[in-house]
Amino acid sequence: MMKVEIWSDVMCPFCYIGKRHFEKAIETLPFKNEIDVEWKSYQLNPDYHNTNNETVYDYLSRSKGMPVEQAKQMTKQVADMAANAGLTIDFDKNIPANTFNAHRLIHLAAKHNLQDLAEEKLFEAHFVRSLNIGEDAVLLQLAEEIGLDKTEAEAILKSDKFAESVRYDVYESQNLGIRGVPYFVMDRKYGVSGAQPVQAFTDALTQSFTEWKSAQPKTNLTSLNKNDDAICDENGCEI
Repeated sequence: MMKVEIWSDVMCPFCYIGKRHFEKAIETLPFKNEIDVEWKSYQLNPDYHNTNNETVYDYLSRSKGMPVEQAKQMTKQVADMAANAGLTIDFDKNIPANTFNAHRLIHLAAKHNLQDLAEEKLFEAHFVRSLNIGEDAVLLQLAEEIGLDKTEAEAILKSDKFAESVRYDVYESQNLGIRGVPYFVMDRKYGVSGAQPVQAFTDALTQSFTEWKSAQPKTNLTSLNKNDDAICDENGCEI
């Protein structure tokens, strides 16, 4: 299968929108079952901790040096873009959070082949349900919704397991020259940045898959029997 790696942060609205555009693109492709998607961790603000019940408008105003009203206008444009992708984002209730432990939970989910569902649940929790994904109690609730064992998830959050996995994903992104998310890497050959339109993903996937497929080794078998008796094909059976 051709691998597509997606660097993403679950507090990034464009990552949520990009995920939906990417999914819509894949569903139209005849080779969709030959695509293997792997989510990679990325943190937009690894040092951030919401200790003062900060709103997203306060966070953007402070971090980007803009008036609160400008932050509200900017997020409205993003919400409109999300709506066009079939998503509902409520920035009025959105809670900024540190996402390191959320990424560790995603790595745990990957171990159980539930990584994509974990990404979806965390995006939904953060942007639609306005939950604080920086809190362990919320992450444990989501772990159960994903289908993970709560006891295992709790043990993970109390330890440092998967911490190095998250850091290695970030390290890989730096080596690849990724400076923002979402970032889609196809067969470690082509990259697509941002929440591009569905057609852009369709075109990129088609080009990448066509080249990947043509590079796969061909197997030519040598037949050891002298005739083709006792076989069935699309024309029926030969005796």
